[in-house]
Amino acid sequence: MRTDKLYLVGFMAAGKSTVARAVGRRIGWRVEDIDERIEARERRPVAAIFAQEGEVYFRRAERAALHELLPERNVVVAAGGGTFADPDNRAVMLRDGAVAWLDLPLNRVIERIPSDGRRPLAADRAQMEDLFARRQDAYRQAHLRLDASRPVEDIVERILEWIGY
Repeated sequence: MRTDKLYLVGFMAAGKSTVARAVGRRIGWRVEDIDERIEARERRPVAAIFAQEGEVYFRRAERAALHELLPERNVVVAAGGGTFADPDNRAVMLRDGAVAWLDLPLNRVIERIPSDGRRPLAADRAQMEDLFARRQDAYRQAHLRLDASRPVEDIVERILEWIGY
């Protein structure tokens, strides 16, 4: 799939930001992280935004950040874990570029999530497991599924092969 834009989607802790930076370095593309854009604009971490403003506010900021990136080309976008779960965002992303799902089993997600409160949707284990299950159908609509438990370099190689680099 030849493209000039790559979106990485998947659940929290799947490695989207890490893989995005690695792909960007390899092919010389800019890397944009939607959560980081929101944090920079808001001048506070995602966890604080959730705590102070709520999820609805955050999702509006997320949609705005995504739409700001639409004109950009030669860019790798690390989407937030919930960005692709929204049907409107998903349709936009699928039309705008190549979408790769970094699929990580729930037990590996749990291993990777720090218990420092930076992941507000992971605070309640039962709710996180439910959220994980609910998002799977959305993630399956990505153009490509990748096993995110593989080494980063393996994932990068597969992506580059897929997008023709």
